[in-house]
Amino acid sequence: MSNNLVNLTGDSLTIEAVAQVAIYGKKVAITPAADKKVAESRAFVYQLANSNVLVYGFNTGVGANKDTKVETEHYNQFNINMVRSHCVAVGPEASLAEVRAMMVIRLNTLLLGYTGMSPGIAYMYRDLLNNDITPVVPERGSIGEADIACLSHIALTMIGEGDAYYHGKKMAAREALAKAGLEPLTLGPKDGLALVSSNALAAGQGVLVLYELKKLMNLADIIYSFSLEAFKGNVSPLNEEINRVRRFRGQNESAANVRKHLKDSYLWLPGIANALQDPLCFRCACHIHGAVRDSLHYIEELMEIQMNSSDDNPCVLMNQNAIMSCGNFEVVNWAVAFEMLGIALSHLSRAACFRTIKLSSGHFTGLPRFLTPDPEHVIAFGTIQKPFTALDAEIRHLANPISMDFYAVAGDIEDHCSNTPYVVQKTRKIVDNLYYILGIEAIHAAQACDLRQEEQFRLGAAGRVVHKKLREVIPFLAQDRNLTVDIVKAYELLKSGVLLDEVIS
Repeated sequence: MSNNLVNLTGDSLTIEAVAQVAIYGKKVAITPAADKKVAESRAFVYQLANSNVLVYGFNTGVGANKDTKVETEHYNQFNINMVRSHCVAVGPEASLAEVRAMMVIRLNTLLLGYTGMSPGIAYMYRDLLNNDITPVVPERGSIGEADIACLSHIALTMIGEGDAYYHGKKMAAREALAKAGLEPLTLGPKDGLALVSSNALAAGQGVLVLYELKKLMNLADIIYSFSLEAFKGNVSPLNEEINRVRRFRGQNESAANVRKHLKDSYLWLPGIANALQDPLCFRCACHIHGAVRDSLHYIEELMEIQMNSSDDNPCVLMNQNAIMSCGNFEVVNWAVAFEMLGIALSHLSRAACFRTIKLSSGHFTGLPRFLTPDPEHVIAFGTIQKPFTALDAEIRHLANPISMDFYAVAGDIEDHCSNTPYVVQKTRKIVDNLYYILGIEAIHAAQACDLRQEEQFRLGAAGRVVHKKLREVIPFLAQDRNLTVDIVKAYELLKSGVLLDEVIS
């Protein structure tokens, strides 16, 4: 990956590279070796078809129509019909970044040479990305056994139908192609199947969720360290040796982060903590964050494989002189990994909510109830407990598994699925809710820090940054005010990446 270009080989795409293309608009290039694989695969498929070998989706129908033979003169119309008939998804629209992620992932998997489609399809993916043409893709309708109901809308743009965004402006797809000097594709045999059949929707959205979650987890460690200072908590659970003997990777990563964030904090002075042992939401925070990190490490490994391997059916195997039917579109392995991630995030959310409630409790902090600066005249943070616990209730519901709920469809031949797109989408919602929850926790921690008058009080490296940046947009609560405004500002601050940039630098 150069400064302005991501080179696609088929087997080296990373989550970071997808984000650079999808979010930040980097262009893509197909390497010569990958281009050669695509051409050889296409020639091989034609060779078999010309030998009167039945090839699924090439000279036969698909799904329950697999026994229908397609004659040569009907190839183009058959494949156009396949694209149109599979456009059955419903809104809302996937974001522009998500659609770009879908396209770069699908393009990369095509370059492995196991698909057998026209090379022009690969070039069209590249040209759409590089000319900032983004098809309109409704995000609901796929059940996860290849995202055919949704990805067909990308194919629709390629043949000049439907709608697309050109440099962010929505218009007819044919007009968008014309503005970029591109001609709609003429589809040949197997092209329709190659366009509609992959797991690129779930993979594209999933990769961007993971990219966002990595940032969120670093923020979670930062906000926890800030809350611990506001709470006058005990730092003994952060001891490097204590965590080392436990050995779990994620736990040790979070504990190391928090120790770094608390550099120069007053908490390291002897006799500071309010109690010998803190509530578990404080004492076990790094263990809970570690559970999310361990889940994240696991699913990142699976997604790296997904982005750099073929999920095509049938699979073109030139080394065996065959095209074989398969089930490589089955992604239940990383669907359930996302389910696991949602459950782990629910634990993180609940711990953050309990910490926020504890910060408002004078019994634990020694500060005024609800962090009021004037108990007789200012209500302060009593009512704010309702929205963050409501958001946590949403997360608890979203963490419920859905991957095992399905019907037998397509003439009863498709009797298994994983609902992977929805599994990913609900994880995306969990992550967004957590930005609010952690933002509200930071508001409480800042107020508690401002109320502390102890002579020894001193924030650590990260706490100083968080307090400064938060106070730039949210003043100390001296009088009751509209706290919705404060909540939104905290959410926006956390999502902006400013805190991460400042703390890391």
